[in-house]
Amino acid sequence: MTRYKVERKTLSEQVAEQLERDILEGRLKENDQLPTERQLMEQFGVGRPAVREALFYLQRLGLIAINSGTRARVIRPTADAVMTRLSGVTRQLLSKSDGQQYFQEARAMFEISLARYAAEHASEEEIDSLHRAIEENRQALGDEARFKRSDNDFHGVLAGIARNPIFNAVHEALSEWLDDRRAQALQRLGEDHAALKAHTEIVEAIASGDPDAAESAMRRHLDRHYGTYRQLKKRLSEPEVP
Repeated sequence: MTRYKVERKTLSEQVAEQLERDILEGRLKENDQLPTERQLMEQFGVGRPAVREALFYLQRLGLIAINSGTRARVIRPTADAVMTRLSGVTRQLLSKSDGQQYFQEARAMFEISLARYAAEHASEEEIDSLHRAIEENRQALGDEARFKRSDNDFHGVLAGIARNPIFNAVHEALSEWLDDRRAQALQRLGEDHAALKAHTEIVEAIASGDPDAAESAMRRHLDRHYGTYRQLKKRLSEPEVP
């Protein structure tokens, strides 16, 4: 007979699971207030620490909002909250030896798909927004901090064309995880000019309605950026020759 090791759940985990179930199954609806801490203690037969830990966990899930002086309230889960939960896990992956390569592959799949979609579906107004983002790139040349922001904003405009809030949340998460890489790549002289040229090629392909050209331009841009980052990272890790 197979024997299984069963882990005992903490009191706070049991409280959190039941409240989460009540929310997901509709017994607690959006904007409903949860019972007070004392009421939850009596309802579950647990102490205040277990209740508070359960509530903080539900807050991290994006299921409830906790404001000082008021009872916890059920809120609608957002894509941002989901990506926030993934942030810590992703940072651990990025610290591994092959983490950056995995991240590059995931980013390429996301960004290239957005470029293709934009070439097929972008409206005139959205293409105008891309041109404005490029102009901001141009105005930021030579200013490292400003150009980094404008670089991120360009990719944010592209993500917005999909009109999907999950894509916007993925973009925001990617921006956070890419912050160090962007900062390092911009240390190379002329990197901002190269990024502007790449962005311009991407937008020209999108404006012409050519998804293959948009995909190719985005792929070249991402490959070059990652190559620059790897070279600089390698140089920094090499011991200085006396």
